[in-house]
Amino acid sequence: MSAKSFAYYMPTRIESGSGISKKTGEFIRELGISNVLIVTDKGVRTANLLEEVEKSLLDANVQYEIYDEIEPNPSAETIENGTEFLQQHKSEAVLAVGGGSSIDTAKGIAVMAVNPGNIIDYEGVGKIQNPPLPIIAIPTTAGTGSEVTPSTVVTNRETSFKLAVISPNLYPRLAILDPILTLNLPQGITAATGMDALTHAIESYTSKTANPISQAFAIQAVKMIGENLTKTYFVGTDLESRENMLVASMLAGAAFAQSRLGNVHAISHTFGGVFNVPHGIANAALLPFVMRYNLPACAEQYKDIAAALGADVIGLTAVQAAEKAIEEVIQMNQSMNIPLNIQELGVSLDALPKLVEDSMRSGNVLVNPRLTRAEDIQSIIENAYNGTLH
Repeated sequence: MSAKSFAYYMPTRIESGSGISKKTGEFIRELGISNVLIVTDKGVRTANLLEEVEKSLLDANVQYEIYDEIEPNPSAETIENGTEFLQQHKSEAVLAVGGGSSIDTAKGIAVMAVNPGNIIDYEGVGKIQNPPLPIIAIPTTAGTGSEVTPSTVVTNRETSFKLAVISPNLYPRLAILDPILTLNLPQGITAATGMDALTHAIESYTSKTANPISQAFAIQAVKMIGENLTKTYFVGTDLESRENMLVASMLAGAAFAQSRLGNVHAISHTFGGVFNVPHGIANAALLPFVMRYNLPACAEQYKDIAAALGADVIGLTAVQAAEKAIEEVIQMNQSMNIPLNIQELGVSLDALPKLVEDSMRSGNVLVNPRLTRAEDIQSIIENAYNGTLH
């Protein structure tokens, strides 16, 4: 990659290690915070993942309330309700404990606690005027990387559109990575979130706005995911592979925080908005088809990705090696029972015009490595629907 001008900014402090979430209260006290709103979902509560976090808050004399109404593909209404809940309890900060949906919702609540209007008003880049309340994130899945990104994704239920709000203000102050909290994830969630992280890493590595730092993070994430994801899926309780996946997910998030993503995310967000397809599964199913489309524009980068995923690329041309990268992704999907087409996800081509229109609204199309028009998005979706890679 030739040298070019770039900027790098990531203010999030990261604390990583087995059992580190037991120090949450201590870390929050260090930030001068004494009253937090825990933002989570009912699954996290049912799995008793809050137990040690709550104990640490009590031990540090940090008051807390819990808002656990988070759903997949969280809506503007959920953020609005959470903001009212926070204001009633006069919380000084938000503590997200959960997957990307909980962290994204927490970011939205932190913004709307101190800004007027509705979160939907802030769609796009750099529109948040007042800095949000402090955000602390404890991911319980190894997938979204939202704990180190300046963005949140929100569903507008009225238009069935998933929109992105992006601002340097949205970087969490602190990310706490504790692999123990990911040990008992169901296999399906391990697969979906792991492939979400891989998609982040691949799209970031090949983005038109990638830089040497983001690419270093991204390719390391690809390597770690290739070495650990299927182990976390089949073994489940292996702490080392869980920890590696959590770090890889964070690295992929730190990468795309700088570079944005690409066509996979542009399209997958529409599947979440229109059909409520879980984000990670939508990404996983789309990834081989977008890689096939992008191959002529980034064969050299795909060769790097193939090697990072463990494929033997010695003696191959860039294009032959790039094909290996696509094969590796397909094999990972197959091994973890992820559908090889989007029809099985419940996507219907009846909504094709809306899917194309909404995908083209995404800023991710602009940084995709291969120039993309509406008709290209349509053919990617049709190929992914039919399962045809050509």
